[in-house]
Amino acid sequence: MSVDLHRLPACQAALSLENDQLRVEQYAKALLARIAARNPEVHAWAYIDHEFVLNQARTLDKIPVEKRGPLHGIPVAIKDIALTKDMPTRYNSDIYRGTTASSVDAACVATLRASGALLLGKTHTTEFAATTEGGPCVNPHNAKHTPGGSSSGSAAAVADFQAPLALGTQTGGSVVRPASYTGIYGFKPTWGAISREGLAQYSITCDTAGFFARDIDDFKLLAKAFDLEDIPSKKFQLLGAKIGFLRTHVWDLAPAGPGLQGAWVKAKDLLTKHGANVEEIEWPDADFEKLTKWHWAIMNGEGRSAFYGHYQLDKKSLASLIVSHVENKDNISRVNFLEALDGSACLRPIWDSFSTQYDAIITPSVPDIAPEGLQFTGDARFCQAWSLLHAPCLNLPGFAGGKGLPIGLTLVAGRFHDRQMLETGKIIGDIFEKEGGFDSKL
Repeated sequence: MSVDLHRLPACQAALSLENDQLRVEQYAKALLARIAARNPEVHAWAYIDHEFVLNQARTLDKIPVEKRGPLHGIPVAIKDIALTKDMPTRYNSDIYRGTTASSVDAACVATLRASGALLLGKTHTTEFAATTEGGPCVNPHNAKHTPGGSSSGSAAAVADFQAPLALGTQTGGSVVRPASYTGIYGFKPTWGAISREGLAQYSITCDTAGFFARDIDDFKLLAKAFDLEDIPSKKFQLLGAKIGFLRTHVWDLAPAGPGLQGAWVKAKDLLTKHGANVEEIEWPDADFEKLTKWHWAIMNGEGRSAFYGHYQLDKKSLASLIVSHVENKDNISRVNFLEALDGSACLRPIWDSFSTQYDAIITPSVPDIAPEGLQFTGDARFCQAWSLLHAPCLNLPGFAGGKGLPIGLTLVAGRFHDRQMLETGKIIGDIFEKEGGFDSKL
């Protein structure tokens, strides 16, 4: 094949593997060469064993065509908060430093493995995927800037062509935010659509497994592997489509920076040019503005119990935010906690109903381009509502935000409209990528 193999998206690689134009070992070697060349600068990987990768590849190459799974031979990077039975899981925590592999896979990892995926390695995360303190991983577009978090390494590995797909998780904004910062697609499915068993727990109300890709069609492979099922909905057509642009209350709260403001105007102009009917819209109810406060109350309340065991084991090794949750330094009362749980639950069906009034709804992913420095992984407030509403969302890349860095916008939908959202995102995303103005140098 004439193309650089490490640049193949998963959908193209899958087709080449199916047609015997590519071998898994050949593909794996190309990615390992890219990792060897670039990871010393990007630092995406917490653990990778080249021989382990090649042994998997050789085993996969021996599987007859009729017995291959939907992800046969596709390398997937795994965020280092997911249990893996043949690689250590360390959560970027000093408590787990030096531990060996688990005896079991997380449920989502088991699904990937059963579907024929090649597990490429474990990617860097913030501590327990809970803090905003960055690690060694950098933004591949500009090493002076964060790749976002907590799925830092997963986003960076995909953006830098070190992996075609990567597993991430989102509790606040840990899929959408790093996807926006690194200029790739980030897909957070409907809450509960993918099992969270075997993933580090922060907030049982918000924790959601998600994925990163450079080509939106790659998510179709994952949707098949994970058997994502939709509520039936009509087919999206851009010409004449009613598209709502929802700034949310966070626009003024964050506030929106020049990168976001430019992408917002550009996106509306592009969709209008292509025949859509674009309008600015607002939350369907004033209570939706409480989601930011409620999200924090739930993160505190559920983080308090999630990290209590680690706190008892070794408080001194934990990040200050985690200690703060356990000790309830923000004084979140049980009344506050219940108000947040019950209030957000009441808003979910309202959002589902409201979203059906539009063919697509677009909202900000982040306030601006990735912050400079690695100490802070960025502001997640634009993403928090969708995590708490359990709504599927998809970062659409394509816009230039300054300093050679990308910025994206988010497509959102009602619960269990994941496949429909991906189909809609394909049409809109192609326009944003081709005409949005970002020119990657990678």
